[in-house]
Amino acid sequence: MELSHVDKSGAASMVDISSKPKVKRTAKARAMITLRPETVELIRKHLVKKGDVLAAARIAGISAAKKTWDLVPLCHNIEIDHVAIDFGILEDGVEINSTAVCTDKTGIEMEALTAVTVAALTIYDMCKAVDYEMEIGQVVLLEKTKE
Repeated sequence: MELSHVDKSGAASMVDISSKPKVKRTAKARAMITLRPETVELIRKHLVKKGDVLAAARIAGISAAKKTWDLVPLCHNIEIDHVAIDFGILEDGVEINSTAVCTDKTGIEMEALTAVTVAALTIYDMCKAVDYEMEIGQVVLLEKTKE
């Protein structure tokens, strides 16, 4: 199997997409952060002292998606058309879902994954004073499409 980000000598390299056409591409990703039930209640009732946890996480995730090319060295700087982040509050944590859309020469799955990961990190940061048992996990690409 050949890796797309490795040249013939084995060195890391950026994939040449110059001959590819621009097409609409969508990616969906999910991450989970487990929290103590008491912390979930603080989030639900907007009682975390740092502020609205989910609002901050949504903004952080969207901002991170826009900077993926700067964070992941071999990612292309693509023109993002849309990023949405939604949350599901569970008894023992928060499910974070992202949908990212672009019309470009390469996909947007890294942006969707970055969005949910940084949103989870933001929840962690905002709740770390009250919950030392948090765990970020289950970061997964759910779907990617191109039209």
